Amino acid sequence: MTEIIAHHGLFKNTELHVDDTGGSGGPVVLIHGWPLSGEAWKLQVPALSEAGYRVITYDRRGFGRSDKPARGYTYDTLTEDLHTLLEELALTDVTLVGFSMGGGEVARYFGLYGSERLRSVVLASAVPPYLMQSADNPAGPLTAAQAGEMTAQLTADPDAFYDGFVTDFFSANGVLKVTEEQRQEALALCHQADKKAALGCMAAFGGTDFRDDLAKVTVPTLVLHGDSDATVPFEGSGKRSHEAIEGSELHVIADAPHGCNVSHASEWNDALIRFLAR
Repeated sequence: MTEIIAHHGLFKNTELHVDDTGGSGGPVVLIHGWPLSGEAWKLQVPALSEAGYRVITYDRRGFGRSDKPARGYTYDTLTEDLHTLLEELALTDVTLVGFSMGGGEVARYFGLYGSERLRSVVLASAVPPYLMQSADNPAGPLTAAQAGEMTAQLTADPDAFYDGFVTDFFSANGVLKVTEEQRQEALALCHQADKKAALGCMAAFGGTDFRDDLAKVTVPTLVLHGDSDATVPFEGSGKRSHEAIEGSELHVIADAPHGCNVSHASEWNDALIRFLAR
């Protein structure tokens, strides 16, 4: 474990909690989903380490064990945090794996910093290209009314909101695909989130347009998604990202919910490791 201090802009001295397995293998940076933390990767880190990779996870600002400043929850700032991590650890030839909200940092990284440090990227159950439905984005799977309802529910009663959110997160076609213990583990991570951070990031992942960023992706890309994802539906997100990134690979997991890295961990890990080996 180490701490990275994100020195940039008005938000310098924000400490990010980082876990790094070390070693000489190719670096893989795992970027967690909302509103969890790096601990959400507990089923991936051992598998990747055993396959010979150096695995780095971190808690996004405002979540888990990282600092929780009042501001800084736009994708530009969050991606600066990611870039600071790569610089501080002197990482090159990196694979970025962005799950759900974390796919936004992966996409925005190309828009802000290009591909110099990157070997490949993975968009896993990820929010790009653009969740919010609008006149110029009719295929967006999130309506303004739905976004407003989520914000109101989280503001009024975080405990009730997170309980329902985590159940949906791990359910496919109305059936919970993980154990109750796994659901409770994820729920405990949600409760580590700062409320300001959770609301700020909700606005960011719902309302940020990554279409121009995806057009700049020039490294090998894997799109990994569950076909029964009710949180970030495949048709409006993963399918469109795959179509937008020329030459990208696609792996769709059957009967899998949003949190398919937990519910279908073996298939998820195998698909990732096969991609990394190519």
